[in-house]
Amino acid sequence: MSSYLSRQAMLACLLVTSLSFSGCAGMSHRQQNAATGAAVGGIAGAVLTGGSAIGTVGGAAIGGYIGNGGR
Repeated sequence: MSSYLSRQAMLACLLVTSLSFSGCAGMSHRQQNAATGAAVGGIAGAVLTGGSAIGTVGGAAIGGYIGNGGR
């Protein structure tokens, strides 16, 4: 059952990510990198922690920070 929830969380993250990229046209390059980093970090955090909400949010925060240039 846990792997089922993990797959569902990954699918939801991918769907939200793909839909959110349609709104990136008016963003600066740095903002696009931050959004991409947050999406990838969130998915990686979800996968690495088995779908844990804390792992997903933590991964998204770290990915967004790195994607923004770490400043």
